[in-house]
Amino acid sequence: MTVTLLLTLKKALARHPWLVAMLRVCGSILALFVLFRFLPLAEVWSTLRRLPPHLWLLVIAGYLGAHLIALNKWRMLVNLAGARLTFRQSVRFYFSGLFSTLFLPSIVGGDVVRGALALRSGQGRAAVFLGGLLDRILDFAALALLIILGAVLVPGALPLEARRVFVISGIVLAVLLALLLPAILWFPARKTSFSLRRRVIRLRRAARSMRRKPQNVAAALCLGLMAQGSFIWLTSRVAGATGLHLLFRAWLFAWPLAKFSALIPITQGGIGVREAALVVLLVPFGAPPVKTVAVGLAWEAVIISGGLIAGLVAFLLGRLPASRNIAAHIEVGAENSPSSKLSSS
Repeated sequence: MTVTLLLTLKKALARHPWLVAMLRVCGSILALFVLFRFLPLAEVWSTLRRLPPHLWLLVIAGYLGAHLIALNKWRMLVNLAGARLTFRQSVRFYFSGLFSTLFLPSIVGGDVVRGALALRSGQGRAAVFLGGLLDRILDFAALALLIILGAVLVPGALPLEARRVFVISGIVLAVLLALLLPAILWFPARKTSFSLRRRVIRLRRAARSMRRKPQNVAAALCLGLMAQGSFIWLTSRVAGATGLHLLFRAWLFAWPLAKFSALIPITQGGIGVREAALVVLLVPFGAPPVKTVAVGLAWEAVIISGGLIAGLVAFLLGRLPASRNIAAHIEVGAENSPSSKLSSS
């Protein structure tokens, strides 16, 4: 009976995607309602009002700057796998994905959007897929490294049970990665259908092109650490402006874990889940829940503002003529200019 009900619900959600979006919005509203059921909304609002306007502008600019670093990382990996994305194409595709995360359940949806746009531009399917997959894996690896660094720096404030869960989760993740990569490289493609065999062969070729240049993959990981570290530093600056003064190592541990929790597709863009996770994770470090929720909501405002700006940039880049057309216009204009006519005469 329960299985039948779940299958019926799954079919209904697949037929009506708008219903899924409404459920995520309701999930965000419910999560925020639960938060403010136990926290005074007036105090949260007064904490947010302490943020000066110029800080908002600087943090949004820093947020977009960090995403430019992540953009170059994605372009490096996709091109390393065999694609030929220009910087302008990369900006338009990446910023389109960043904008789409405002309406999709998690950041993975943005990966799908930018990958689909890259495929529409004529890039190799295997290169886009494998480059995008490795980009997301490196992002998770960067977050995991930052969590490890934060856990090492704050062992005293971290409960023993939490440390055990953290160690077990890290071991499980490492084992899964160790099993997944060899499975892709040594998958028996000859025993599959022709279409699947062709896709597996393309993935292998893209993986081999990456394996030939491990220094590029290492450089991409460093870029991922820079981008994620920038997000954490910006959040700590916002927290300091609200009066929440914590050691940076506490943010190193709590912020990436809260970002992982926002990947759960039960709310719109992780709104409500991220704030609740921050409250739970920062309580051992002496953070007041009211100020922690205020910082989380401020960061949500930064994400929304940055996503809207990214969408505008992607839209304008899509409307502008291609670089070849611009060069052709310049050449035609130069030929029709008075100086060119004088020189020809």
